[in-house]
Amino acid sequence: MKNIVIFGAPGSGKGTQSDLLIEHYGLEHISTGDVLRNEIKKGTELGKTAQGFIDNGQLIPDDLMVSILAKVYDSFGHEHKGVIFDGFPRTIPQAEALKHMLDERGDKVAAMIELAVPEDELMQRLIKRGQASGRADDNEETIKKRLVVYHSQTQPLIEWYKQEGLHHHINGLGTLERIFSDICAVIDRL
Repeated sequence: MKNIVIFGAPGSGKGTQSDLLIEHYGLEHISTGDVLRNEIKKGTELGKTAQGFIDNGQLIPDDLMVSILAKVYDSFGHEHKGVIFDGFPRTIPQAEALKHMLDERGDKVAAMIELAVPEDELMQRLIKRGQASGRADDNEETIKKRLVVYHSQTQPLIEWYKQEGLHHHINGLGTLERIFSDICAVIDRL
């Protein structure tokens, strides 16, 4: 089983690369962003709570995210080939909680793949994505807040995963195909 954490700033290509990996390897996918947007769309209590944090460019509380994650992970059953965690973990406590949740199930993270993209490129990608998709959180003010949160709270995960021996750096600039090929080279070695 190859559980993969795909990691990078907003707009680094996590969702796009996840889709390619799912098709290529037959992996399951948990995108916390998609899960939360679905809850918001349904108008659930979780969705209403999450909306308040998202509107302010803040992260969802850890206990809330871990319980959502465990529920989705368990829904795949025991025979899956692995899961791509997209948008989670975003903090060291979340990484520790993910490790614990997987340990309880006899599973583990096989690799953390970091998609590294310069900030000016991230801004361009996210503004373009917002114009194309209509996503309310892809506006310049919210993007800036999300990048500040990423740098202060999320980026320290790189060191944490390096210490775990699971970190793999991928240059997130270039063609889709080259980036995907670099990621596959990492996964094929696991």
